[in-house]
Amino acid sequence: MLELIRSSDRGYADHGWLKSFHSFSFADYYDPKRMGFGPLRVINEDRIAPGTGFGTHGHRDMEIISYVLDGELAHKDSMGNGQAGGAHAGVIQPGDVQRMSAGTGVMHSEFNNAPNQTTHFLQIWIMPDQRGVTPGYEQKRFEVADKRGRLRLIASRGGEQGSVHIHADAKLYAGLFDGDESAELALAPGRVAYVHLVRGALTVNGQALAGGDALQISDVAQLQIAGGRDAEVLVFDLPR
Repeated sequence: MLELIRSSDRGYADHGWLKSFHSFSFADYYDPKRMGFGPLRVINEDRIAPGTGFGTHGHRDMEIISYVLDGELAHKDSMGNGQAGGAHAGVIQPGDVQRMSAGTGVMHSEFNNAPNQTTHFLQIWIMPDQRGVTPGYEQKRFEVADKRGRLRLIASRGGEQGSVHIHADAKLYAGLFDGDESAELALAPGRVAYVHLVRGALTVNGQALAGGDALQISDVAQLQIAGGRDAEVLVFDLPR
């Protein structure tokens, strides 16, 4: 079964400095039918105005993935990342994938320090399958060539194939498709998929998608991706 969610059906919030589309219920946007899909809880498409950002705030028991599309996102947290002497610089650019495991609790901030460029990124929350883990941070880069004409695993439990590690029974793939490029992804019995088209146009199992559209997929053995036009897509392999 394929359920299409159009980009225009998402929630939207305009805070001046932040413009955000919500794929699932978040903050003041509430739809009881859109509370998540499997352990996938949040996909927010955020645009942060120059010189602004999210001040220091806290999270617990959530796997948080940031995927930058344009501009840069400067991250600081209570684990020391983004600070002098920290393990990671905490600046995320297009091609980077950042994973923060909030676990027992972490404080962090996210800013667009550029004076003239808007930061455009996706904020993704996945429910962990264990509570109370030690907070952690990871940042890896996936070049265009890694995603061109294929689905590249970028997040998984155990960090398979060089992806970032999440404490959840979920896999996240990213791909870039144009022209004749195509890919397939098998889904094991009992698994479902969520496809989020970041931008461009794409066909998934015969369903045409435009930027911001999504597909909730169940009872399907294989995804078939083709017909891309400057398409960038995220695919989540999830438990039912």
